[in-house]
Amino acid sequence: QPPKDSKQKKDSGKSKKDKDPVNKSGGKAKKKKWSKGKVRDKLNNLILFDKATYDKLYKEVPNYKLITPAVVSERLKIRGSLARAALHELLGKGLIKLVSKHRAQLIYTRNTKAANANTAAPSLSAEETSLKYFTL
Repeated sequence: QPPKDSKQKKDSGKSKKDKDPVNKSGGKAKKKKWSKGKVRDKLNNLILFDKATYDKLYKEVPNYKLITPAVVSERLKIRGSLARAALHELLGKGLIKLVSKHRAQLIYTRNTKAANANTAAPSLSAEETSLKYFTL
């Protein structure tokens, strides 16, 4: 075997010294930066009906398959309280049908013409319709 070169020993000594964890001087870990979070656009929903929205309520809402205050509020850009009152009015006029009533969630559906012909229920006042439960 040939004798080892003295240069290799010096280099290996340096590299070993650099690899030594005690003598290593690395950068400190950076602190975690937290995200700002999602920013939602502020809703600017109507508090009272204007003529165009009121007409749209009577024209479009009775044709929806699923009618809830949340759906009406989102599509017509009106407040939830106004949507609840509007649906109560539509129910009183017989344009929509109550499917399920819970203290926190009202679910309505459109009135089908076949159902109107078969049931032929007498007109109910707004107070009577709010207390009546329908099952499918």
